[in-house]
Amino acid sequence: MNPALRDTLAICAIASFLAGCGDARSTIGAPVGARYGRVATGMEQVLYSFTGGSDGGNAATALAIDAGGNLYGTTVIGGDATCGTIFKLAPQPSPPWQETVLFNFDCYSLGKNPHGGVTFDPSGSLDGTTVAGGSGGACASDGCGLVFQLTPKMENVLHSFTAGNDGFGPGGGVVYDRSGNVFGTTPDGGKYSEGIVYEVSHSGTHWNERVIHAFTGGKDGGVGSLGSLWIDASGNLYGVTELGGAHSAGTVFKLSPSSKKRWKLTTIYAFKGTPDAGFPYGGLIADDAGNLYGTTYDGGKNGLGSVFVLSLRAKNKYRERVLYSFRGGSDGSSTTSTLAFGPNGDLYGTTSAGGDSCDCGTIFEVNPKSGKESVLHRFGGAGDGAYSYYGLTLANGTFYGSTVAGGTFGQGTIFEFTP
Repeated sequence: MNPALRDTLAICAIASFLAGCGDARSTIGAPVGARYGRVATGMEQVLYSFTGGSDGGNAATALAIDAGGNLYGTTVIGGDATCGTIFKLAPQPSPPWQETVLFNFDCYSLGKNPHGGVTFDPSGSLDGTTVAGGSGGACASDGCGLVFQLTPKMENVLHSFTAGNDGFGPGGGVVYDRSGNVFGTTPDGGKYSEGIVYEVSHSGTHWNERVIHAFTGGKDGGVGSLGSLWIDASGNLYGVTELGGAHSAGTVFKLSPSSKKRWKLTTIYAFKGTPDAGFPYGGLIADDAGNLYGTTYDGGKNGLGSVFVLSLRAKNKYRERVLYSFRGGSDGSSTTSTLAFGPNGDLYGTTSAGGDSCDCGTIFEVNPKSGKESVLHRFGGAGDGAYSYYGLTLANGTFYGSTVAGGTFGQGTIFEFTP
């Protein structure tokens, strides 16, 4: 992916698409395909529309769900200081659900512009990242981002990035190992200025960050993704890079802990670009057999993004196959989502573009064996959301997700989809 496209995506996300950025691909002249895609049954419903005021706006967030069915996430803007919020949505008999702002970011030492949502840590606190703010250094005059932990009483800053070897500008969620150590990626900074994978560990009340891999932009890839890392039962981390690799189209990697607290990176696959998959943004998921599934923003047969599988053949030996290539138009294109397994075992996700005439994105389903795709919903109708980046979260047979724009006030939505 060229730098112009990446920069346009970042600008559009922060601007909440108020200027009509839509799909960044359209700003650099790529064509939109014809209308394709079978429409399946199902119902989408907006649960909450953000106003862009004290309740937040631009919900570029994955969602966490507690045992009571409450949803938790982040907004990039809005709140008391206009620099983003952490919110809770409580179920109601009918929409809108009740929104409560749990925390307002202050634009400075406590963070600015959170992307990617929050994760419940082992203590029950909500943890995540901001792309700016913090006390670690000046990045575009507004801080280099941080890792935070929100307890019922206060926000704790676990690490403020400095834009040095420790990276900066994290835009995704975090994951944990069994010891409660926090792992994530940054798209920028690091020894080679190509992003890093970091660990934040605690000793008593103190937290310390260390870099477990600095991407070089070469065969190991470069630039951390929007999606969170995936961690297996042995503590191995799996993720993607947006760029780099043997064919300069991104990679899938595995990081394994070894002796003396060192980590070994293995490149599982280097994407080749069209007609192969290319330039992944979302994270990975795995089935019980250890096969990995993900999406790419570009690549595929039509150069409009894809769904791929890496089938495990032997230890650390995978075979890649493009399950589905998006066609554009009403079929959808340019997916940045992390996939989710549905109750039927199929793969569910969202696209950031395509759909109806507004190119506001879709919800889709792909069979992991046959590769058959169905369009389940096209965003952009009256009061509906637009541009879903982070995919879907499943609970009790219903999927939940977010959009960065659209809704009653044009500031994004939280929605549910029942297959």
